[in-house]
Order: sequence, then structure tokens, then C-alpha cells
Amino acid sequence: MSEYKSFIHEAIEEDIGPGGRYEGKTVHTRFPPEPNGYLHIGHAKALEIDFGMAEQYGGLCNLRMDDTNPTKEDEEYVEAIKEDIKWLGHDWDDRFYYASSYFDKMYEYAVELIKKGLAYVCQLTPEEMKEHRGDLTHPATSPYRDRPIEESLDLFERMKNGEFEDGAMTLRAKIDLASGNFNMRDPAIYRINHMRHHNTGDKWCIYPMYDFAHPIEDALEGITHSLCSLEFEAHRPLYDWVIENCPVPSKPRQIEFARLGITHTVLSKRKLRNMVETGLVDGWDDPRMPTLCGLRRRGYTPASIHNFHSRNGISKVNAVVDYAFLEYCLREDLNATAKRVMGVVHPVKLIIDNYPEGKTETFTVENNPERPEDGTREVSFSKELWIEEEDFMEVPEKKYFRLFPGNEVRLKSAYVIKCTGCDKDENGKVIAVHAEYEESSRGGNPADGRRIKATIHWVDTKTALDATVRLYDRLFTVEAPDLADCNYLDFINPDSLKVVEGAKVEASLADAKPADRFQFLRLGYFCMDTKDSKPGKLVFNRSVSLKDSYKPAAQA
Repeated sequence: MSEYKSFIHEAIEEDIGPGGRYEGKTVHTRFPPEPNGYLHIGHAKALEIDFGMAEQYGGLCNLRMDDTNPTKEDEEYVEAIKEDIKWLGHDWDDRFYYASSYFDKMYEYAVELIKKGLAYVCQLTPEEMKEHRGDLTHPATSPYRDRPIEESLDLFERMKNGEFEDGAMTLRAKIDLASGNFNMRDPAIYRINHMRHHNTGDKWCIYPMYDFAHPIEDALEGITHSLCSLEFEAHRPLYDWVIENCPVPSKPRQIEFARLGITHTVLSKRKLRNMVETGLVDGWDDPRMPTLCGLRRRGYTPASIHNFHSRNGISKVNAVVDYAFLEYCLREDLNATAKRVMGVVHPVKLIIDNYPEGKTETFTVENNPERPEDGTREVSFSKELWIEEEDFMEVPEKKYFRLFPGNEVRLKSAYVIKCTGCDKDENGKVIAVHAEYEESSRGGNPADGRRIKATIHWVDTKTALDATVRLYDRLFTVEAPDLADCNYLDFINPDSLKVVEGAKVEASLADAKPADRFQFLRLGYFCMDTKDSKPGKLVFNRSVSLKDSYKPAAQA
């Protein structure tokens, strides 16, 4: 992920070094998303670590769908997850797996645990199990803990055969009811769930719990380093217990890192799904969503997301990152790569009264001053142009240097003009601005070298294309919308999306393709929408504004 060495780098190097537990072995990691939703920017941190560590040490990374809970899982999510990972530039080759493919082996291991006296069938209901959980001074209890092995074997098989209702029984590991780590107080490792599975169909009506399934999956795949988020630190003793007590072929090492938090958004799949299902957003790929498909549709680049996670680093301490830093990383990348074009979001007509009637000329402009190799293009110019509504003010405010009667401005790459007045409709709204051009200032530089304080962009009315522009802002109005004592939906930003019809863009955008990214001069960075834009109907999403007050610590 980056050049610096985190505690994970140090652990891996110790493990594969002389005398290490994996000396002479290939580093092997895995990315195990649950296919019950779309990946978001937080998941991207995990996959960057999983794939990145393997790549850095010449190892392998598996992609595994952790589909042990059929309640919300779907093949739609499986395919979306694959697409997102490939978009970020990672590859799992032929190492794609389903956790559900190991259900037979997991069942065998569970039977082995029962035979060894290390698991038993418990008939406490979920409510009763909570009552029997104990506390820091009292151990948990279960009246079924000493159930005879043969009886547990029989009941477990009957659970598998579908003889009992959901919640009637669980299989619990027999570990330590008095453990200070509540995850070790005889945790449930199988539950009954009569629900069709997206991969195994109706074969199973019992499903392994994550804490039992995950270490087995890792071991069966030969994973050396099981990298996971910090909330699983307290589950590591159970992970190791399963590895030690099941006849698995290898012994992975679990290492935890802090999750990523970002201001002005939520990263709970449950909350994101709720916003999708209730229509608060336009699907998982709504450009306001923190999902990778939403960020991609908005115009984010793989490089910007790589840089974002790389610069945040890997830590053992949970932290919340300013959303503005994610925008900064995108702006930095697009500044170097995006083609410059002219577009007018809120158009008003500019009429150059002394420009010859019927004349059209062209100007050669650079596609990207940062990248000379991107070449140049021709833009047309004539008597009537479109300019931004805010670039004219009949009665100027203090320090307003754009168009107002008597003032001069530079039309980008074209001419210097002097405003002479405006036309208004019956309601007093400005419908046209009038000006005169200085013919000797072609290219935007007055012949006498006088200073022109403002430069504005424009689009020729003869060649302009109509476009729909979507102006996005943060989805939530507060930094921490998912505080426990708040309803995050109360903080939805009503101005998170503004749709502007009738915007005008230069003719070169007729050849633009979905997902193409541009800098609209003076306005920001925009991406052609991948779903709604089509020939004859151009739709552009604003990815990020042109400037922001955010500066990384090193530049502040």
C-alpha cells in the first residue's frame, strides 16, 4: 500500500523471516466480503490491505464470499464486489471461493468437536441465552452443557435434517463459561435457519456462525495472514481455539487493524441498504453514496482511492478522516489527468455588439496544461456566447471584477471585452448581457499590455451542446450522522443533489463517453454519467469542486 512499514508489515516480515512461523512459505492473504451489500470506501481499505500486502511480498490473495448467513445475501452483490475490486486494479486470478463451498467440511469438523466433548447442542432460546450469559462477576450457565455426546450427535444430525424450527437449538462450543472474554463463554457455532441459500439452495437448514466458519475457511485455503478489522481482536482467542481443535490442514495468523471512519457519511451496510430500499437515494450507485460503485459513477478514480488509503496508513487506533481529504485526493489526481473544457451551468447570453455579424472563428486551446502530450483542440467563437449568470452583476458588489457596465474582462483564450449593459425581461431578470470586443486583443491579451483583473469562460451559442448537470454535495449535514443517540436520517442534506437542466457545453464533448472525466474551467471536475447519459442527452455529474480549503498537514 505504501513505502512505510506498519505493524502488519513487521509481523509478516517476522513470520517469513529466518525462524519465523512461515519461513520459506508464500505470503497468502484473503479478502472475505459478505455478499449482502455493495462495497464502500471502508471496505476499500480492507481490500487494499489484503491485496496490497500480498502484492508487496510477492504472495497471493484470495477473493472469498463469506456467505454463511443467507438472510440478505445475493448473487447481485457477488458480481458487484468482483467488479469493484477489478476496477481498483486487483486480481485474484483463479482463487475465487465461496465459504458455503466448505459447509460439508465445517459440518464434519463440528461433529468431530462433539465427539471430543468440545461441543454440545443447547436448547436455550436466544432470549434465554442472554439471561444465562452472566456478567463480569458471574459465569454463564447452560443446563445442556453436560448433555451426553451421543445425544448431542443425534440432535445435531436432526437439526441438519430440518426437524426443528428456527431458534429451537444451537450447537455451542464447550470452552469456558467463566471466561472474562464473553466470546469464549461457550459461543454458538451453528444455528438453525430454514432459508434458501443463494449458492447451496435448500441443501442446508443449519448454518455455521462466522467465528466458527472463518478460521476453517482460512485454514482450508492455506491462508498465512488473516487480516481483519479491529472489532475481531476480542474474537481472536476463539479463532485460535477453532484452529487448534479442528483437524485443519494449516494454521493461519489473525492480525487486526483499525477500520476507516469518514465524516459526513455512514458506512453501515444496514443503514446504506435502508436508504436504498426507502428511496432516499437512487440505488447503491447513487453518486452521493460512499459505495465504490457510487464513487466510480461520481467520477472518482482508482488512483485517488489508492492515495487516500495509502496516506491514511494502517493503525491499531480507530480514527475518523475528514471527507474533504478524500475529495482532496480526487482533485489532486484529476488536476493532473482531466481534460479541460468549457461549460456553462447557469447560462445567460452575452452579445458582442461590435463583432461582425455572421462571422465565426476558432481558437486553439490546450486540453490539459499539466499534460502537453494531451494535445490541443479547436473551440469556435462568434457574436453570441453563453456565459455564467453569476459572471454579470448590474450593480457590482465590492471587489467584484467580472462583468458589469463599464468594466473589462478577458474571455478565456479569446478577446478582452468591455460590458456596455444588459437586457431584462418583464420581471427584471437579466436575459442578455451586451459588450464590445477589442479586436487587437485576440488570444486574451490587450495590445497595450494593461492589466485585466478577471477572466471568464464562455461557450459559443452556434456550437454549444445542451447538457444536464448534477451538482452533488455531502449526503449528511453533520460530521457524525450515525451517533448512537441520533437518527442518522434526520441529518440527510436536502441540498445534496441539485439537477440543472439546460446547461451549455462546448462542442468537443459530443465525442465524450460515459465515465470520461473533465475539468469544466472555473467550475470543478465533472464525469459523464454512466447510466443516464447517451447520444443526444449529455449528463454530467460534478465529482468535486475546483478548490477547497482543505490542506494536508504537511502543507497546512
